[in-house]
Amino acid sequence: MKRIVIMSAVLAVTMAQASPGAHGPNGEHLDTASATPSAAGLSRLPDGSVNVPMLSQRRLAIRTEIALMSEASATTELPAKVIADPNASGLVQTVVGGKIEAGSQGLPFAGKTVRKGEVLAVVAHHADPLALSGQRAQLAELRGAREIAQKRVERLKGLEGTVPRKEIEAAQTEFASLRARESAIGGGLAAKENVVAPVSGVIASANVVLGQVVESKDVLFEITDPAKVMVEATTADPALAANISAATIKATPGVRLELIGAGRSLRDGVLPLTFKAVASDGTQQLPIAIGQPVTVIANSKQSVKGFVLPAQAITRNPANEPVVWIKSGAERYIPQPVQYQALDANRIVVTKGLGDENRVVVQGAALIAQIR
Repeated sequence: MKRIVIMSAVLAVTMAQASPGAHGPNGEHLDTASATPSAAGLSRLPDGSVNVPMLSQRRLAIRTEIALMSEASATTELPAKVIADPNASGLVQTVVGGKIEAGSQGLPFAGKTVRKGEVLAVVAHHADPLALSGQRAQLAELRGAREIAQKRVERLKGLEGTVPRKEIEAAQTEFASLRARESAIGGGLAAKENVVAPVSGVIASANVVLGQVVESKDVLFEITDPAKVMVEATTADPALAANISAATIKATPGVRLELIGAGRSLRDGVLPLTFKAVASDGTQQLPIAIGQPVTVIANSKQSVKGFVLPAQAITRNPANEPVVWIKSGAERYIPQPVQYQALDANRIVVTKGLGDENRVVVQGAALIAQIR
């Protein structure tokens, strides 16, 4: 009876050492090196593996799953940046320039919601002293000529019937012309430009304060609709656009991209691809900002075989190689170098380095990698 108990214990130890996940992609054993777990608990063993007691596994919320071979869409990572929708955004500029004054509701600030046609600021134009003095002199000359023309019209009306009708009409026309010229020049001396919002949306940036002097074409405000943004990616492959089935933003879950256009002319040696960003949950809140650099994960119509895992299963070893942690025993984890591709913001597919039925850490891998 005692011999049976001893054999059962030996068999249990052997099964623990050869548990699922203890072999590599070619069936080789990954735990052949002798490694005695430390009685102190969390420790890095000489062969690079890590000992994690059961209590520590529960505290660190370590979760594993058995990796199974499957097919997934091949992916390509593209550098990109977030841009504004040209039909839902606009720049607010001044045509001539001048001093900034507040409108009836004050100056808007970044993040404020505005409507199309709303007055955002007032620009008071100021000419240089020499030009201003010339305008004032011209205004005084026109005012004098207008008064003379007005008196002439009054005299001619008093002589109506004795003077030709065409002389009265000519005098009236001259008087009206002088009065219009005087009004135009007088209005130009104290002209103010109302700066209005070209579209409805949110103030993305505000670059003015009260009393600031701005020049022509200076960008005073940027307005955008946060629910309507685009992502512009670049690629050197002209055939890539026709092979994209879906796209997402790396490390940004909740955003789905729709390809709406591909350039046909090289720009700095690459072709631009334009995507429309849509919230996956149907809301109008997008966790991205205009100008933000991102990485687009473009899913190909072609498939690739591998092991689909959560993106957090990948960590880096001291050599900066991507690794996953394989559970080889009740308290032992082995780092395994792998090659992988990103599928979307949350998943990756391991193409090399894993074998069938490896038990891989899918939660808490980063915590295991920090154990020394």
